[in-house]
Amino acid sequence: MSDTFRFETDVDGQTVFRVDCPSRPILDQIADKWSMMVIAVLERPTRFNEIKRRLDGVTQRVLTQSLRRLERNGMIVRRVLPTSPVGVEYSLTPLGESLREPFMHLYSWTVQHSGQIQRSQQAFDDRSRKAAGDGITP
Repeated sequence: MSDTFRFETDVDGQTVFRVDCPSRPILDQIADKWSMMVIAVLERPTRFNEIKRRLDGVTQRVLTQSLRRLERNGMIVRRVLPTSPVGVEYSLTPLGESLREPFMHLYSWTVQHSGQIQRSQQAFDDRSRKAAGDGITP
């Protein structure tokens, strides 16, 4: 498989996201909120429990799944430490490091626009409730 990918377009020049597009499963595996947050907190080699402490609300099961997906996709490496009891630390690979900058831009965008998005959500919910009360399907 080639490391380059070109967007496919239809006859009108519109981008088409084909079901067999190689980006789909990769995006599904690395672009979920916990995986992106793991990449953000791995500024240096970090142990599992420290990662968990920095990701308020993540369960051990979900964090383990996210770490395994990231490791499988070459974003992080897992290193067993020769300690008693055995410890494990995670660190970004060069590929994972290359994802930090675009993620931080996305994160900054979400912080900058969160108020506007929340107002839009509230307005939509208010319209939906009103439409439901009027017997209209939103």
